[in-house]
Amino acid sequence: MPEGFALANPLEMELGKPRSAFTRKDIISIIRTHELKRITFRYTNLDGRMHELKLPVRDEQRAERILANGERLDGSSIFRGVIDPGLSDLYVVPQYASAFLNPFEAGSLDLMCRFFTREGSPAKFTPDYLLAASAQAFSDDTGLELHAMGELEFYLFHTPQTALYPNNVQAGYHASAPFSKTGHVTNEILSIITQVLGAVKYAHGEVGFIPSMTSSDPQLDGKQGEQVEVEFLPIPIQHTGDTLALAKWIIRNVALKHHMLAVFAPKLEEGMAGNGLHIHLELKRDGVNVMRAGEGNLSAEALRLIGGLITYAPTLTAFGNTMASSYLRLVPHQEAPTRVCWSESNRSALIRVPLGWLSGYDFAADINPQQDQPYKHNTSVQTVELRSPDGSAIPHLLLAGIVTAARWAFSHPQRATEAATQHHVEGNIFADPALLESLPSLPASCADSATRLVQQRDLYEQGGLFPPKMIDRVAELLRSENDETLAGDLARLKADDRAQQSRDIMHRDINRR
Repeated sequence: MPEGFALANPLEMELGKPRSAFTRKDIISIIRTHELKRITFRYTNLDGRMHELKLPVRDEQRAERILANGERLDGSSIFRGVIDPGLSDLYVVPQYASAFLNPFEAGSLDLMCRFFTREGSPAKFTPDYLLAASAQAFSDDTGLELHAMGELEFYLFHTPQTALYPNNVQAGYHASAPFSKTGHVTNEILSIITQVLGAVKYAHGEVGFIPSMTSSDPQLDGKQGEQVEVEFLPIPIQHTGDTLALAKWIIRNVALKHHMLAVFAPKLEEGMAGNGLHIHLELKRDGVNVMRAGEGNLSAEALRLIGGLITYAPTLTAFGNTMASSYLRLVPHQEAPTRVCWSESNRSALIRVPLGWLSGYDFAADINPQQDQPYKHNTSVQTVELRSPDGSAIPHLLLAGIVTAARWAFSHPQRATEAATQHHVEGNIFADPALLESLPSLPASCADSATRLVQQRDLYEQGGLFPPKMIDRVAELLRSENDETLAGDLARLKADDRAQQSRDIMHRDINRR
């Protein structure tokens, strides 16, 4: 349990226990001690955005009833197209481990929730259930735990207060003040996310910098945009969906406080960096990373995981790239994948194997000879990174799909390993036309993703976890983008007309997810 640090979780500090051990009695004591006025239930649906239900607390008896039994809501409004309106009532029930003091509204204790049916059983058609059930099934089948973390990229749009120290276009990577004008906002975002969620690695300026946006949307027109990335630490994948949803909620609220607009949309301007949601994955056995075979090559388990991702990649876009503008980001030479392949440290590959640190190596000792106590660690932190998802992703469904791919890989080890072996590349794939042509393409549109998902729906429905209605609803949402001929239509336009049409498409849903 963290103690003595400013960014430690305040409830853990107060209760003297980790959040995983929070009980109903603990929650009630927090409400009493802080004289809180309400409990706020939080949850997400297929739009991936945060929803809330505010419940006033007038006495301990009511607080205990709320925390034990939850509340009811209209499930057909929350999960439109997935649940029958005639059977729409659901219970929404809080998870005590998720409790936090609302940093934006004094007097509220907030908790993430899960859904139950009228019979009192978990609602199996909800994205959060699919993720939790998929993760449990994977662990039961393999004896392994799948951990995940996201790289959450977004733009902060604002009216600059000064013209001094302008940054350069596409030169925002790790920019600092005075060239970066949003560092104070990033600092606040980082502090709140760390206190509420804990598993944060770092934040930094990303490549994208737009000096002045041209848009028909007044939220964007004339504003300056700086791209930021918040990267998390790996946690059990069943918790990663809530982490990403809460992080986006925090980022938007901090931005609003500073009269800025946080935008996670996949693409905002031709030639400018888009917003990815890269997902890093690691396999653990008994708490130990098993992604490397000693200090050598990737382990057999890691290769199977890669093979599963390779096999499922053309359908994972249905959950990870859900807007027409997603496929304006997935274009060559923009550090976004277009072909199904994997490589070490190659940012044009669909799956990248990033640096993972050598076990037990203390780099700093080489340049700080005065340090007399070496840093010791005896486990790998190796991950593999899926680079196709973007800010339009439906996080819980994307992660559930990733777990399903991993589960397939371990039930078909030979096929998964062969897929990994056959799709390994080195160097720049665009410099080798023959190699490029041999690699399968990712879908080119939402319509294409919908078609592939429906054609291969058995990949997800086998085992009974993904209900058919969920596959149908996701395909319906993708088809509603009406982008089947978009790439060809844009290619036939003159440059100025293409830029304007592209902007209209990219900016039409900047707040949707």
